[in-house]
Amino acid sequence: MIDVLYKKARGYDVEESTKEYVVDEEGNKRLVKEKTSVKHIPPDLTALKAYMEVRDTELTSMSNEELKKEKERLLAELKENEEKEKKK
Repeated sequence: MIDVLYKKARGYDVEESTKEYVVDEEGNKRLVKEKTSVKHIPPDLTALKAYMEVRDTELTSMSNEELKKEKERLLAELKENEEKEKKK
C-alpha cells in the first residue's frame, strides 16, 4: 500500500491503447487503427498527505532542519512536475 501511495503522490505515466475495428461483408471484425499514447497522471496532494501520515514515525524523528529540507525537496519536485505538464 505504501508503494501505491508513493507512486500516486509523485505522479506517474500510463500507456493507453485505442483500437478501432470494422466489420467486413462476411461479419468478421478487422482491426483498422491502433494508437498507443502515454498519459501523465499528475501528483496527487491527498496521496502525498496520506503517504506522509503513514511515514509519520519517520518524520517525527527528523529535526526541524531535516523537515525543512524535505519540504523544499517535495515542493521543488511538485513544481518540476507542473512545468512538465504545462509543456505538454
